[in-house]
Amino acid sequence: MTIRCPLQISPRTLAATAAMHRGLWREKERSNFSLSGKIRIVTDFSGMGLVERPTDLHNKKDKTDQTGTIVVHAFSDLTYISPVVFLYLLKECYIHGTCKATMKFRALQQQVYQVLHNNPQPGPATFVIQCLYILPIFGLYCEGFSHLIVSALRRYLKLGLNPTDALEAKDLAAQLFLDIVGGFVNHDERIVVKIVEVFDIKLDNVEKAICQLKERTDSSCDAAKTFVEHYVFELIESQSYMTAVSLLEQFSIRQSGKSFLFSMIQNKEFKAADKWAIFMGKQMLCVLVQEYIDRNLLKHAYDIIKRNNLQQEFPDVYHKCKESSLKKLAEKGCWDVAEAKTNDDRQLLEYLVYLAMEAGYSEKVDELCDRYSLKGFLDVKVPEASHLHSRYLHLNELVVEDIIWVDNVDGLQNATCHIEGCKVVGVDCEWKPNYEKGSKPNKVSIMQIASEKMVFIFDLIKLFEDVPDILDNCLACILQSPRILKLGYNFQCDIKQLAHSYGDLECFKQYEMLLDVQNVFKEPQGGLSGLAKKILGAGLNKTRRNSNWEQRPLTQNQLEYAALDAAVLVHIFLNVQSHSQPATVSEGHEKIEWKSHIVSRMDNVKKSKKGVRSKKQSRESQTDQHCQSS
Repeated sequence: MTIRCPLQISPRTLAATAAMHRGLWREKERSNFSLSGKIRIVTDFSGMGLVERPTDLHNKKDKTDQTGTIVVHAFSDLTYISPVVFLYLLKECYIHGTCKATMKFRALQQQVYQVLHNNPQPGPATFVIQCLYILPIFGLYCEGFSHLIVSALRRYLKLGLNPTDALEAKDLAAQLFLDIVGGFVNHDERIVVKIVEVFDIKLDNVEKAICQLKERTDSSCDAAKTFVEHYVFELIESQSYMTAVSLLEQFSIRQSGKSFLFSMIQNKEFKAADKWAIFMGKQMLCVLVQEYIDRNLLKHAYDIIKRNNLQQEFPDVYHKCKESSLKKLAEKGCWDVAEAKTNDDRQLLEYLVYLAMEAGYSEKVDELCDRYSLKGFLDVKVPEASHLHSRYLHLNELVVEDIIWVDNVDGLQNATCHIEGCKVVGVDCEWKPNYEKGSKPNKVSIMQIASEKMVFIFDLIKLFEDVPDILDNCLACILQSPRILKLGYNFQCDIKQLAHSYGDLECFKQYEMLLDVQNVFKEPQGGLSGLAKKILGAGLNKTRRNSNWEQRPLTQNQLEYAALDAAVLVHIFLNVQSHSQPATVSEGHEKIEWKSHIVSRMDNVKKSKKGVRSKKQSRESQTDQHCQSS
C-alpha cells in the first residue's frame, strides 16, 4: 500500500525549502530588513515570555547575548507565512529563549494559541495539520513541537471552528493518520492519538482517505476498519495498551475483549484496563471488578464500583475494601485516622475494635466501645497481638527498674544529676499526631531519656510553662555534654521538631556526642522495631505511636511504650558493642564502627575570653556552668 502526502511535497523538497528559508532568515537578520512593511524586527524575547527576568539572569554573564533577533510577524499574522517558515521561527524562539524548557513550552503554546486567532491560511486547523506533516524534518524538535501546536489547537477549538476549515482539516488529518501508520510520516504514537481525538477522526473519514488514495494510485487498499485494527494489533503486540484502547474507543471498534483485558491487568496497565472496560460496557466492567477482587486489588475494584454505580452487583466489596484500608492504618498505628475512615459505620467500627484487640491495644478497645456503645467486647479478654505483628519486646525483659515522670523542678534536677553520671543514654520524644493536611505539627509533648536501668520522661509542655530557664539549663547540660553518648533513632528529625516547638530554648540548638543508631546499620528494615527484632530477638509494639500524647495523665501503656523506645536504644548499643570487639565477634555479627557516626553541632558556642583554650575545653566549661546553675 502506497500513501502519498496530500501536500505533494517530498521530504527532500521540504528540507531544501527549510534551508532556503534559513538563508533568507540570516540575510534578514544581518540587514535588519522589513518585507512589505509588515515584518518587524525586535531584539528581545521578553515580550513573548521567553526571557527570564533581570533578577533571574543576575551573574549569568555568559548568557547576556542569547536574546538575538526574531521576526515577530510569524507570531502575529500568518497570512503570508508558510508552515515551514513558521516552524523554523518557532525553533529559533525555542533555541534563543533563556527560560527553562517547561516555561518555554507554556510561553510558546500561548503564542501559538494567539496566532491561531489571526487568520492563518487556509485556516487554523488545516494550517496545524500542514505543520504536522512538515515537523519530522526538524528532528529532535518534532515530538515536543507536535504536542505544543496540537495542544494550542485543542484550546482554540473550544471557541468553535469555521465549517469549511473543519471539514478540510478532518480530511487532511485522516490522510495524515494513514501516512503515519503507513510509515511515510514519522510521528510518535501519542501524537497519533491526539490527532484522531482533536480532529475527531472516525472510520468513515479514514475510508474516504483510502478511497481517494485508490483513485490517485489505482492500487488496492484494505478497508478502514481492517486498516485500523491491524495498527491496533501492532500496538497491543508492543504493549502500548493505552494508545490501543484510545484508538479503539475513538473508532468505536469493539472486540470480544476478555483476553485483551486480562493482558492489560497482567501487565499492571490498570488505567488502560479501566478505560477499555468502561468503553465496552457494564458486562465488561463486572468482569474487570471480579478480576480485581480475585487478585485482591480491592481498591481498584471499589473505585470501579463507585464510579460506575455497581454497588448492587458487588454489595460486599465496599466493606472488604474498607476493612483492608483499616488494617493497613492499624498496622501503621494511625488509629485516629482509621476511626475517622469508618464514618460511624457500626460494622467497620466493630472490625476496628477487633484490630485493636489483635494488636493488644486494650485502652483503644475500651475507648471505642465507650464512645460508640459497642457491647460484647468489654468482657472479652484482650489477647496478645498475633495477627498484626509477631511477639513484642516487653520492658521487663530489659530489666528496667523504674519509669520516672518528671514535671517539676525537683524531679528535673534529680533526673539531670542521675543522667550526668551515665556514659550512655537513649533519647526519644513523642508528640500528638496532626492528620490535617498542610497544618503545622503539634508541639513535642514528652522527652524520654533512658539509662541502662532507669527511664525519665520529661513533661516538656508543663516544664516549659513553669520553669523554662531551669529546663533549658538542665537539658543543655545533658545534650551538650561531651562526656555522655546520646543514642537516638532518626533523632535529627526529633531535634528539629524540638527546636521548632520550643524556639526560645537554647538547649535544642546545639548538641554533642549524638549517635543516630539508624546510620550505623545499612538499610535497616522495619525501623527501630525491625532493628530491635534483628538485634534483641523481638520487635516493638508500635500501636500507641500515634496516640494522644498531650493527655494527662498518660496511660500506663503509653508510659511503657515511651520508656521502651528510649531504653531499647541503650540495649541495642550494649548488645552489638559486646559482640563487635575483634576477640569476641560471634557468628552472625559483624564488627560495628560506632565512633565514625557520632555527630555534634556546636557552632554557636562562645569562644573563651582568653582565646587559648580549645573548643572542646570551652564546651566542657560552659556545660559545667549550666549544670552548676541548675
